[in-house]
Amino acid sequence: MHQPAISQLAAADAEVAALVEGEARRQYEKIRLIASENYVSTAVLEATGTVLTNKYSEGYAGKRYYEGQQYIDLVEKLAIERAKAVFGVEHANVQPYSGSPANLAVYMALVNPGDKVMGMALPAGGHLTHGWGVSATGKWFDAVQYGVRKDTGRVDLDEVRGLALAERPKLIFCGGTAIPRTIDFAAFAEIAKEVDAVLVADIAHIAGLVAGGAHPSPVGHAQIISTTTHKTLRGPRGAMLMSTAEHAKALDKAVFPGLQGGPHNHTTAAIAVALGEAARPGFRDYAAGIVANAKALAEALVERGFDLVSGGTDNHLILIDLSNKAVAGKPAARALDRAGIELNYNSVPFDSRKPFDPSGIRLGTAAITTRGLGVEQMPRLAEWIERAISASDDAELDKVAAEVRELLSAYPMPGWV
Repeated sequence: MHQPAISQLAAADAEVAALVEGEARRQYEKIRLIASENYVSTAVLEATGTVLTNKYSEGYAGKRYYEGQQYIDLVEKLAIERAKAVFGVEHANVQPYSGSPANLAVYMALVNPGDKVMGMALPAGGHLTHGWGVSATGKWFDAVQYGVRKDTGRVDLDEVRGLALAERPKLIFCGGTAIPRTIDFAAFAEIAKEVDAVLVADIAHIAGLVAGGAHPSPVGHAQIISTTTHKTLRGPRGAMLMSTAEHAKALDKAVFPGLQGGPHNHTTAAIAVALGEAARPGFRDYAAGIVANAKALAEALVERGFDLVSGGTDNHLILIDLSNKAVAGKPAARALDRAGIELNYNSVPFDSRKPFDPSGIRLGTAAITTRGLGVEQMPRLAEWIERAISASDDAELDKVAAEVRELLSAYPMPGWV
């Protein structure tokens, strides 16, 4: 059952409680490979369900618009100090509701509508808020986009430099949502300096790897760092902005009152708990384990004939082009879900198919590493993925799902007992 127990919820609203219990069991019984998901600790779960959700706290610690902030101020200050310590930054804002509003705050702090900005194109692995056309950031700003090389699947920094010199953006984003390789923050910083742009590192996917020393840090290279607090950082659904002291005031003003009102104090507390966990020595082992599992899984998939974008991975994320498997990403993802393996269909660079019916699938190893799976299980996982994608009937998918449940029964899940 769900842990912490939800007995009061069950008594008050059995219908909602049953849905929560169903989701908890689903998470327990499936291999969860969605690269943007994880399992938080029971302590983080408890923090998100506290009476802090009752309190409204517009403003910042010591400068609120409501009384009764004696404990809320201390919670927020604690989260800020832990963020600064874990990432080694001069300034941190823990109030953004999620990653997209955090990125919008960066624009609001640094540029005006119509200004030129630069980011990675969505089909190449970037994020909507890095200036893609359907996003407000693509509609409100003059956005130019860089991509990856067709032959390597990697960013060509010489091409990025040439584009930056030609377009002279005021803001450059690096990072994204489907990048399986190490981000060269130093190289991006040199380009940004050459065109007098501010470099923003969006580390939403790799924040836990950075905190755990499994990926180079953008600190000292990017003036501003944006991140969500879930994914590899293993915290609640929230976000943070970190920066040099130079940009602190503008960023804070952009978050509040620029884009949002009172922060979600229960989420702030959970962020503080997650950052406390990330500061412990064991978190470095966890971050290293994520990368080791991803590399082992990538190798096992390549051995089975899967075409991996860029040929492999340096982090938690694997992007697979299924064109050589005669199956598209969406039906593959749905078959895998029935087989007890959860991931998402995803566009791949230079994809000839539409985004809602793309050629690829995206997977990550953060959640299965939290469950305790190791490199020794990755070849079997690759076998299950191949069996599910090539299955000719539902019976085979159900057989794989039963094998998955049997394996996972030996690995505890935070939030389920």
